[in-house]
Amino acid sequence: MTEPARILVVGGGYVGMYTALRLQRQLKAELRSGAAEIVVVTPDPYMTYQPFLPEAAAGSISPRHVVVPLRRLLDGCRIVIGEVHSVDHAERTVTLSTLATEEEGTGTTRLTYDELVIAAGSVSRTLPVPGLADYAIGFKTVEEAIGLRNHVIEQMDIASSTRDPALRDAALTFVFVGGGYAGVEALAELEDMARYTARYYHNVKPEDLRWILVEASDRILPEVGEEMGRYAIRELRGRNIDVRLGTRLESCEDRVAVLSDGTRFPTRTVVWTAGVKPAPVLASTDLPLDERGRLRCTAELTVEGVEHAWAAGDAAAVPDVTVDEPGRTCAPNAQHAVRQTKVLAENIAASLRGQPLKEYAHKYVGSVASLGLHQGVAHIYGRKLKGYPAWFMHRAYHLSRVPTFNRKARVLAEWTLSGLFKREIVSLGSLEHPRAEFELAAAPPPPKNGPRPL
Repeated sequence: MTEPARILVVGGGYVGMYTALRLQRQLKAELRSGAAEIVVVTPDPYMTYQPFLPEAAAGSISPRHVVVPLRRLLDGCRIVIGEVHSVDHAERTVTLSTLATEEEGTGTTRLTYDELVIAAGSVSRTLPVPGLADYAIGFKTVEEAIGLRNHVIEQMDIASSTRDPALRDAALTFVFVGGGYAGVEALAELEDMARYTARYYHNVKPEDLRWILVEASDRILPEVGEEMGRYAIRELRGRNIDVRLGTRLESCEDRVAVLSDGTRFPTRTVVWTAGVKPAPVLASTDLPLDERGRLRCTAELTVEGVEHAWAAGDAAAVPDVTVDEPGRTCAPNAQHAVRQTKVLAENIAASLRGQPLKEYAHKYVGSVASLGLHQGVAHIYGRKLKGYPAWFMHRAYHLSRVPTFNRKARVLAEWTLSGLFKREIVSLGSLEHPRAEFELAAAPPPPKNGPRPL
């Protein structure tokens, strides 16, 4: 018997999940006969729908409905929970570690393949800002979103109970760095949530909270256009949010945010959303990279100059054939990523069957962004929307894009219920340290002559 052609998908995010899902359908006969197999290596057993992270942080959507379980959706694939450390495409092998190899203490293992799909995506792009690694939090995962929600409510609890004015001011000051989608939407949704939550504190008022958005360029939300970006700034400033353009975070050591304009803010919350960079695994391959660390690709989504290697999404520099501009590549956004996976899956199936490949070509149609409950901006097919219509379009678009009918129905149900009932304002900080209570109970009792518990 001949071995099945193994298609290895590195990454289970947007690109990895959709590519594997479409390959399941394209290669249904080959998978059934054993002529092919699809293996997905991913650090998490789920795909996170990142556009819903701000609403999960604000409590409008349950965290479990922001993620899609891969094993349920990709029932025709083999799912390996692990991390790829390096790729040797000349030998058609990857080096990876799994949960099992970590428990066994055997280090890494090797996995061979016939076709390679790099869908590793991107990670937060950090800068050498003093204190950033010690005090800041990102906003790319559901864990970070829920952790940030818990943190914001905990800071309001601290401010409500402390007698130290300096501690109170620092607890109620929230600094967000980055004026793209993640930063603006996260800040807007959390400010909305915190303003609502303040009504349940007897000594914390909405005007006591200080929200600061720091952006190094001269505009925010560049994807929605200059006019809508200016409207977004007016809307945020109208809610007493301090928007600082042309400004950088110089330091956040000792819980003090120091900006490039010389201002200093004692704060216990710094959220870093200042861009992304390709996943580190790309640097550990023998595949060609561009100056930004992305894989050089062709319009057919093959890796340039290499056979049997494919890529799409944030990890790939894909030529934009819709513009007459040599060297122009597709923007690294979800709109391109999802559409690329359709062409990618079709081309991989065509390659296995000896059929011709087709190019990826899609014009960017526009963007939508939420600015909190019932507020948003949109620039779609040349039309500009703001306020409630843009917010409604934002929700409608992302509801249509979230995978599976199951998730669509659950999200819609939660939106409906949130419109009928009051917000949930509970902080579940113990989720981040689930064994803390048990460890305290299991600790040896203090000496008899020690201090008495309060």
